[in-house]
Amino acid sequence: MIEAAEAGSRSAGGRSTGHDAGAAERAEAFGRRRADFVFTRLQYDSGDWNVDQRMPSNLLNSLIEYTTVEVDTRERVVPLASPAVLDSPFAYLAGHTLVQFGTAERDTFERFVRGGGFVFADDCNHDVDGLFARSFEAQMAAIFGPTALRRIPNTHPLYRAFFTFPDGPPNTGLELNGWGDDLVHDYLKAIELDGRIAVLYSNKDYGCEWDYDFRNKRFLAEDNTKFGVNIVVHAMTS
Repeated sequence: MIEAAEAGSRSAGGRSTGHDAGAAERAEAFGRRRADFVFTRLQYDSGDWNVDQRMPSNLLNSLIEYTTVEVDTRERVVPLASPAVLDSPFAYLAGHTLVQFGTAERDTFERFVRGGGFVFADDCNHDVDGLFARSFEAQMAAIFGPTALRRIPNTHPLYRAFFTFPDGPPNTGLELNGWGDDLVHDYLKAIELDGRIAVLYSNKDYGCEWDYDFRNKRFLAEDNTKFGVNIVVHAMTS
């Protein structure tokens, strides 16, 4: 169940779908702090980084639909080894297979995260110990320490950053379809630095869940990209 808490969002008929003062303040702060949001995808050498190709445009469409944030409607793809990664405060990393950073990739990833950047990493296999999960978690342990990546509580401010998700991370239709571990993950993991989420890690395969033509959202009973709006807003305002 999602409780709408967005400020100034509109229904198909042009009426407000409900908001609260806290959401209005968050949306206003988001607009002030980052008027030009860019979706940056991290290209890493070891695996299939270029997955869920329609997801970025779908998420950007939701930011346009529900918020007043100005967005760049084009996905930005940047090699992880490039210093250009440091130009964007938000980055997405996903895949099915091996994550094994080279020296330059590891250094840039660490500089980006410790310098205030936010990485949303999504396991397209949504399994507990598949290759992406094992290798990505190993990379995070090597960079930030073996206990850095931890479960976050389902009461975390992430779940109230724009829309309200009272039960924590929303499930995906892909978690029980026979692919992956056939488990519903009722939590997300994160690396927190200086009191903020620096790396948000999902086994739920949101990338595939949101990988469809944005025009097809009108056929959904509930827009499943709303949680993506929460991720972006939290990344940019926390």
